[in-house]
Amino acid sequence: MIEINTEFKNIFESHCHYDDGQFDCDRDELLSEMLSSGSVKRLLHASTDEKSSLFGIEYAKKYPQFYTSVGFHPECIDSLPENYAEILESLLSQSAKVVAVGEIGLDYHYEGYDREKQAEVFSRQIEFANAHTLPVIIHSRDATSDTLEILRKLKPRGVVHCFSGSYETAKEMLSLGLYIGFTGALTFKNAKKAVHALEAVPIDRLLLETDCPYMAPDGYRGKRCDSRMIYRIAQKVSELKGIPAQEVIDRTAENASRLFSIPL
Repeated sequence: MIEINTEFKNIFESHCHYDDGQFDCDRDELLSEMLSSGSVKRLLHASTDEKSSLFGIEYAKKYPQFYTSVGFHPECIDSLPENYAEILESLLSQSAKVVAVGEIGLDYHYEGYDREKQAEVFSRQIEFANAHTLPVIIHSRDATSDTLEILRKLKPRGVVHCFSGSYETAKEMLSLGLYIGFTGALTFKNAKKAVHALEAVPIDRLLLETDCPYMAPDGYRGKRCDSRMIYRIAQKVSELKGIPAQEVIDRTAENASRLFSIPL
């Protein structure tokens, strides 16, 4: 059992993956404990494909504090069903707790992905979100220029999750009206780029996320990450911005509530 500081309350987990196989052994036990303790007030499941979206819809029915997105991740591009737009419509109709389209975007990290198709699918999902007045959850890895080009053109509301870009890129994302999400990577000892990027982000445009079970913050490196660990990211933001950690948690919860239209 991992010892986690539970003095912090009101955590809004803005990006998590509790459908991951790492949670198969204790998923409901963990969620029930977190959501009943008061440490984690809201969870937003970030979907990556149809199966993941259906998981999110199921768990949104199961737990009042659990919300979900629907969408197709760029890494799914090779297995993407031709009727993905129809699937999105069907998924959206299944629950009022679908509050975003995501995780969508561009990923050029690995060779072999069809970049043209990624851009087409990313754009179509943004258009779907805009048509339904939903925010988007944006994934961008090694694809900053093309991501920005699409965002400038289509102007969605949303968040750039797990931000790993530069100070200058953060400024441009903010100028487009987007929020910026930081994970436990912000706490790593070599996170100079992320720390500099955070300087560009005002507290009212910041979201906190774990991307769990990945990206465990410093102090839990090598462990399975879960939403209770967000307090470590808040402590790092507190250190860098001179705001008490609980205030960071409260303010970022308000930001997520506003962006995703989720009552606190």
